[in-house]
Amino acid sequence: MTSKFLLVLFGLILIRLGSLAADPVSSEGDDGYELWLKYKPVTDSSIKAEYLRYLSFISKSGNGEVMQSALRELQTGLKSLLGKNVNVKNAVGNKSGGIILRLDPSTDTAKLPEEGYRIQLSAGNIVISSKSESGILYGTFALLRHMQMQLSVKTLNLASSPKVRYRMLNHWDNPDGTIERGYAGSSLWKWYELPERVDPRYQDYARANASLGINGTVLNNVNASARFMSQEYIVKVAAVASVMRKYGIRTYLSVYFAAPKTLGGLPSSDPLDPKVRAWWKEKVALIYKEIPDFGGFLVKANSEGEPGPQDYGRTHADGANMLAEAFQPYDGIVIWRAFVYKADANADRFKAAYEEFVPLDGKFDPKVILQVKNGPIDFQPREPFSPLFGNMPKTPLGVEFQLTQEYLGFATHAVYEAPIFKETLESDTYVNGAGSTVAKVIDGSLHGHSRTLMAGVANTGSDRNWTGHPLAQANWYAFGRLSWDHQLTSDQIATEWAGLTLTRNQKAMEPIVKLMLKSREIYVGYNTPLGLSRPWMGVHFAPEPWQSRGSRPDWTAVYYHRADSVGLGFDRTVSGSNALAQYRPEVQQQWNNPDKTPLPYLLWFHHVAWNKELSTGRTLWQELLTRFYTCANSVVWMQQQWDLAKPSLDPQVYTDVAARLKVQHREAIWWRDAWVLYLQTFARQLIPKDFEPPKQTLEEVKKSVNIYLMK
Repeated sequence: MTSKFLLVLFGLILIRLGSLAADPVSSEGDDGYELWLKYKPVTDSSIKAEYLRYLSFISKSGNGEVMQSALRELQTGLKSLLGKNVNVKNAVGNKSGGIILRLDPSTDTAKLPEEGYRIQLSAGNIVISSKSESGILYGTFALLRHMQMQLSVKTLNLASSPKVRYRMLNHWDNPDGTIERGYAGSSLWKWYELPERVDPRYQDYARANASLGINGTVLNNVNASARFMSQEYIVKVAAVASVMRKYGIRTYLSVYFAAPKTLGGLPSSDPLDPKVRAWWKEKVALIYKEIPDFGGFLVKANSEGEPGPQDYGRTHADGANMLAEAFQPYDGIVIWRAFVYKADANADRFKAAYEEFVPLDGKFDPKVILQVKNGPIDFQPREPFSPLFGNMPKTPLGVEFQLTQEYLGFATHAVYEAPIFKETLESDTYVNGAGSTVAKVIDGSLHGHSRTLMAGVANTGSDRNWTGHPLAQANWYAFGRLSWDHQLTSDQIATEWAGLTLTRNQKAMEPIVKLMLKSREIYVGYNTPLGLSRPWMGVHFAPEPWQSRGSRPDWTAVYYHRADSVGLGFDRTVSGSNALAQYRPEVQQQWNNPDKTPLPYLLWFHHVAWNKELSTGRTLWQELLTRFYTCANSVVWMQQQWDLAKPSLDPQVYTDVAARLKVQHREAIWWRDAWVLYLQTFARQLIPKDFEPPKQTLEEVKKSVNIYLMK
C-alpha cells in the first residue's frame, strides 16, 4: 500500500473513532471480575422512568435458599441499575407498582417445565412466576438482563424454559490446584482450605452460572483421582455444594473407575463383581449423606490409559450400569463419556467411538447418559459432527463442547466459539429424514428422551477476570445461553454479551461483534484451513505439523494430515478408511465427492492432489496459501475493529485485549510459516510473489517450536 493511501485510511479511522460517543468508564478500571453482571446504571432516562414506577416493593412467595438468592440478586441489581433500595413486603394485597416473585403452579405456568419462567405486567406490577424457585431465579436474572440492555418495560411479556435438562460445566481441575488444559490460572477450588474456609468466589461463580441457566457443575478432572471418593474429600465437596445449592446448581464428581481397588483395597474393580458393586453402593450412600442433592458421576473409562470395565472383559454398558445401580435410590445420574479410542496403526480414530458404542444402543440403564464430543476426533477448530448423533436412538446422548481453548490459541487468541457450537447443533443427521438435527438429538425431541444434557469443558480459573482472555468470557456466556435455548443465534448472543460486558454504545458494539463473529473463521484459516486437523501430543498449541514420533500413531501430527508428494488430507471415503459409512446416506452425499464437498470439510474426507483445481478456481496449494496468508493478515483487521471501539471501552480492558491481539498476530504468522514451509517440502511449488515469503527457514521455525516446547 502507498503512504498516501495509508494516510487517507488513518484519517478515516480517526473520523470513525470521533463518531463514537464514549461510555463513562471507571477510574479504577474494569478487571473483568463482574463478568456480564456489572449492573451499570441505566442511562436512558425514559427507560429508567418506566422501571422506577415498579419499585415500590418486592413481594415473594417461598422462603427457600434459591428464592433468597433471587431476592438478594434482585435487590442488588435494582440498587445498582436504578439507584434505589427496594423493600420486601410479604403481603401486598391489591397494591400495584412493585415486583412480585410468585411460585405459581396455576394455569399461567402449567405449560412451562419445572425450571421455566414467565415475566409479565399484571395489575400494575412486574410479575415473575414459575413452578420452582430455580425458575424464579432464572426469571430474575432475565429481568435484570432486560434492564441492563435498557429495553422497555412494555416488552416484558416473556416466557422461557430450558430445552435441555442437564446444563453443566465440566471442570478439568486436579487436587493439586492445576487445571488440565486450563489457561486462566489455577483451580477455583481450594481443596487445602476446605471444608473450614469456603472462598467467597464460589458464590460469584454460582451467580454467573445461574444467570445463564447452568444448573450443574462437575468439580474435578475426568482423568480423575480416587481421592475424591475418600471421606476427606466428600466433606470438602459438600462445602462447595452448599454454595452451589443456593443457586439451583447441583454438584457432580468425575470418578476413577479403579477406585474400589486402589482406594477400597478390593482385589479388582470388575463391574460384575458383587463386592465391587456393593462398594460403589456404599460410596454413593455416603455421598448422599453429606450432599443430599448430589447430581451424579461423570466417567472417563478405557480411554487414553484410564482404567475401565474393558480391563475385565466387560463392556461400557456393564460399567455404566453398575454405577447406575448404585444411584437407584437417589435422583442422580451417570454420565459416561464416549471419548474412547484404541491404539491401532491401521485404524481411523474418527471411527472409534461409533464402533465402541453403537452396538451397545439400548443396553444402558435409564439413568445413564452418553456424553459425546461435538466431533469425532478431539475439539478441533472445525470438525464434522460426531456420527454417534442420530445412530443411538435408544440411548440418551448429550453433547460435550469445549470452552477452554485447547486447540484454539489458549488465552492469547480471540476465538468466539458460539459458531462452533451452532455448527454442530444445526448439523442434520437425517436419521428421521431432513431436519433431524443434532440439537433435536440432544434435547430429546427426536427420540423421546427426558434425560438430556449439554456439557461444556470450563474455561474458568483463578485469574481475576476468570477466563484469562477477556473475550473468552463470551464463550462461557454463549455456552450457557445455548444450553438454555439452542435456537439463539451467534449474532444475538455476541451482541447481548458485548452490551452487558463491554459497552452499551451501539456504534462501538458493531465492530466488536464483527470481530467476534469472524474470529473463528480467521483462526481456522491460519491454523487448520480446508479441514486440516492436528490433535497431536504436547501442549496442543505450538505449530508442529512435522511431528511423527509418538507412543501411538494417533498421537502424531502426520497421522492426521497425511501430507505426501501426491497431496494432502485423510481419505475417509470407501477407497480409504470408509468412516463416511457411519453417517446416513444423505450426509455421505454431502462429503463423498471431493468436487462437491464443502471446502471447510474437504481434507477431513479426501486426500487431494496439490494441483487439483478447487471450486475457487485455485489449486489446492494456491488455496492453502491464500487462506494461510489472508487469515494471518486478518488479525490486523481484528486489531483495527477493536481500536474502533476504544473510546467506549474501559481502558484496562482495551489495553489487555489490544496486547493479546498483537500476540495473536505474531503467533498467526508463526503458524502460517510453519505450515507453508513444511507443506512446501511435499508440494514442491513456489510461494507466489503476491505472498511475502517467510522470514525464517523451516529449520529455524522448527528450532523456535522446540524452544517453545521447552518452556
